[in-house]
Amino acid sequence: MSRRSIDVVRELLEGATDPEVVDRLMAEDAVYISLTWDNPELKKLMPWAGTHRNGREGILSTFRTLNTFWTIDDFDIRDIFGDDENVAMFGSFMVHSVNLDKVFVSPFAVHAKLKGGLVTYMLYMEDTLGTGSTFRKSGIWTFAGDPSGEMVTVGD
Repeated sequence: MSRRSIDVVRELLEGATDPEVVDRLMAEDAVYISLTWDNPELKKLMPWAGTHRNGREGILSTFRTLNTFWTIDDFDIRDIFGDDENVAMFGSFMVHSVNLDKVFVSPFAVHAKLKGGLVTYMLYMEDTLGTGSTFRKSGIWTFAGDPSGEMVTVGD
């Protein structure tokens, strides 16, 4: 009997830095998307951000790199459901930045596609403004998104 797709995705995320786990659960030509399809500004802050079309190496390099920037103090899967081909996962995690000793709890969402019991596609999303704030050393950001002209400042 084959494993349930939700169990494959759960185990893959729990073992995303272990080549044996990734090789066993992810297709050789899988696509892994971390946070954004392509955002050069975000990639400056989080070098793993973007679309990885290099198969298993995409998820391995992403999680290995981000684990040098943060320690993950908690990873809580709150809901996971799906069928043979699609899995959705929702939860939260706590990051602790290595350089600045800042902590943030972020929600996350995952959409994974499977074929033949292997993950062929995974999209991982989180609160990147929040997690990125754990790297913010100083300065003020001014935002002008409100059509009424109201400015919003964030920072010192």
